[in-house]
Amino acid sequence: MRVKSVSAIRHRKMLARAKGYKQARGSRIQTAKEALVHAGSYAYHGRKLKKRNLRTLWITRISAGVKAQGISYSKFVAGLKKEKIEIDRKILSDIASKDAETFKKIVKEAGFSFTPEK
Repeated sequence: MRVKSVSAIRHRKMLARAKGYKQARGSRIQTAKEALVHAGSYAYHGRKLKKRNLRTLWITRISAGVKAQGISYSKFVAGLKKEKIEIDRKILSDIASKDAETFKKIVKEAGFSFTPEK
């Protein structure tokens, strides 16, 4: 059996992926194709940025948690490394934001007392 109109099928799929785009980007083949190429590029870049942004958020949360204990973030991380405590920043940030008592214990294990610095 002969296959007909492959390009029409390909164009239809492309326009379906560009559905919702404004003006010619959603209705013309060539501009839709270009818009999809750019969209893919932006999506790729966005996936890389997401990782950076999440790490920044985790560090901010941990920093807020240790500042409440009177310690700087850098000293806290140095204390964790010195005591060989290997909890990643994602878990630490979750503990800092949801369970303050457990976070206090981790800070204490890292070698810090609870007296605020002046």
